[in-house]
Amino acid sequence: MAGNVTSLFRSGAHSPSMAALAREGGDGTGPVDFCIPCNPYFPTPAMMETMAARLKDIVTFYPSSADTITAELCNLLQLPPQAVAMGNGSTELITWIDHLLVRESLAIPVPTFGRWTDQPMETGKRVDMFPLQESNGFALDLAQYADFIRTRGTRVAVICNPNNPDGGFVPKRALVQFMDAMADLDLIVIDESFLEFADAEQEPSVVQEAMIRPNVIVLRSLGKNFGLHGIRFGYMVANPSLAGKVRSMLPKWNLNAFAEYVVFMLKEHGAEYAQSLLQVRKDRLEMASQLSALPGLTVYPSQGNFLFVRLPVGAEGTVVRDRMLTEHRILVRECGNKIGSSSRFLRLVVRPEVDVRRLVSAMEQVLYGTRRGTAVPELGTGTSYSSGTAAVDRLVSETNGAGMQLAQAVGAGPVPSLAPAPGPGLAAAAGLGMPMAGQSGGAGMPQPMMAPVPVPVPVPAAAAQMQMPMQAPMAPQPMMAPAPAPAPTPAPPMQMPQVPAPAPAPAPMPTGPTPPGVPARGGLTAAQVRGATAPPPAPGLSPAPATGWPNAQSWPNAAGMGQAG
Repeated sequence: MAGNVTSLFRSGAHSPSMAALAREGGDGTGPVDFCIPCNPYFPTPAMMETMAARLKDIVTFYPSSADTITAELCNLLQLPPQAVAMGNGSTELITWIDHLLVRESLAIPVPTFGRWTDQPMETGKRVDMFPLQESNGFALDLAQYADFIRTRGTRVAVICNPNNPDGGFVPKRALVQFMDAMADLDLIVIDESFLEFADAEQEPSVVQEAMIRPNVIVLRSLGKNFGLHGIRFGYMVANPSLAGKVRSMLPKWNLNAFAEYVVFMLKEHGAEYAQSLLQVRKDRLEMASQLSALPGLTVYPSQGNFLFVRLPVGAEGTVVRDRMLTEHRILVRECGNKIGSSSRFLRLVVRPEVDVRRLVSAMEQVLYGTRRGTAVPELGTGTSYSSGTAAVDRLVSETNGAGMQLAQAVGAGPVPSLAPAPGPGLAAAAGLGMPMAGQSGGAGMPQPMMAPVPVPVPVPAAAAQMQMPMQAPMAPQPMMAPAPAPAPTPAPPMQMPQVPAPAPAPAPMPTGPTPPGVPARGGLTAAQVRGATAPPPAPGLSPAPATGWPNAQSWPNAAGMGQAG
């Protein structure tokens, strides 16, 4: 039975559904879910009971038209209906955006949500993948991204804010500067699917700015925010012309009766929703603190309702995932099939404290061999990327999707060809204050959270995994070995007498875990997560707590849209 469950993860680019896992689990119940990123505190139990009481009517009768449901949502958010299109999940909108508005090429930072890479590739578009650097904490440098777009001649640009899977956040001011600098592109998409969980700014959304620009779409999810992935509903906001073009292609009844019922009941539950967001943000800090205390585990800064973590040297993500599921009934997201990531990384959804304690205890057992099992080994064969799309896999095996190799090592700095230079494409950006590469950043630009390292920490062998071409991993190593592994066996001499012998192999890395409190580059210590050593905010950006939606009259605040009028 365990083999049947773990085999579900080996087909496709996305995790299996909870229903599939429950069917294969034998008893019809699913595991504790740290994989699917949705709100664990909403709807409330009382709301679920109300929906359950109406279940027969909901599943028996036709829903209202999409226009009726959209009008109610717009009334709640105080948005003009002509600027909004609702879809059967944000992925339906991504599909129509690709078919209608992406002509030849699309740029996207990676790693990211898989449909932004796979969907346009499946329809024959060129996907220019901009690699986020692990050495910079996966932070997006908008100046370098703009120069990359100009160099490649890309016509559509996508930014996910916060980004999935790392939770990286771009301040609103920097996004507006980017939109103005890229005003000549066919389209700019800002995917705000996880923005409701961010608290770096009080009003971080660019929805209002999108409605007055001719080439900007903001994409938003409802299932993630409301803890109702199964209902499948999301929406996009743009100027009326763009929104109408997408809306005209959607079926009249593309939204189901569950979606209608939830949208119409939301106005009565603004206070509960606001409280749920506050609790998720609080849980995120506590969960990051607990995880960062595990030796060798790196936790990256996140503004989503999930945390991106790098496993200790010697741990392989697919083995960790399978053992967590089969031995502890905990589902985690291993990110080896995300382009730009590897099996050294997991995405862990923010959950209540009682679940986090269970997660941490299970990870201690799986990673360090305490109380049960043995330390997780490194796989003896290469761990390759698999996006679920053959064309994407071939592309990744050669380049990063943009004809450009990644940096050769974690600490190698930015890719030379990404260094921004003055030119026609960046003139507007420079005039708007967008920092160039090599500068420390400007007002509104995200700053990577880099803690001072008190002792020298060797860069792990995972550096090589940041390259897109497949690499053979390290030999199996015990997690807690007290001494360095023996020197590797020298490569056999070359048979051709005219070819010089290869350079000697470098000295082996220490195999013990990273000392507690010492993060790998770009990570966080427990103290930094709690704010004791966090770097100061960028100039002009004073973090403020999100106000939420405390009552039915002020729902738009949490969406960052401001009050009407």
